[in-house]
Amino acid sequence: MAMALGGYSNVIMIVIVTIFFPCIAMGTEYVVGDHHGWATGFDYNIWAADKVFKVGDSLVFRYEVGQHNVYKVNATAFQNCTVPSNHSDALRSGNDVIVLASPGQKWYLCGVGEHCTTGQKLAITVVASTISSSPSPVQHTKKLFGGFHF
Repeated sequence: MAMALGGYSNVIMIVIVTIFFPCIAMGTEYVVGDHHGWATGFDYNIWAADKVFKVGDSLVFRYEVGQHNVYKVNATAFQNCTVPSNHSDALRSGNDVIVLASPGQKWYLCGVGEHCTTGQKLAITVVASTISSSPSPVQHTKKLFGGFHF
């Protein structure tokens, strides 16, 4: 009987790890502009100011298809709101996901009309992700199944 109970606890632990490990291992998903989405009339500098973007995180640009687009540009193009000449580089799905694959500065802008010059652009700094060998702080643990913390 004791072996059977031990076997069940192992199965339960495997199920819990399988369910929750992907959530822990994946980066944070940031919806650019939160509920405002990717639009004109919003200050993306303020939106990004309190966030720490890490390698492995992703940006999601949400907008109405045909109304906006997203270009990844360099610092000069960002500063001058210069839309790349290769328009095939534009993201246009209305739900564009960009995984932040490397540390450094990143610049994005909308290439529709005067949207960039009126502020529809985003500059961020991505930092290297760190994997800590110490346990997560208590406020980040999840209390599950009779008080166990994960």
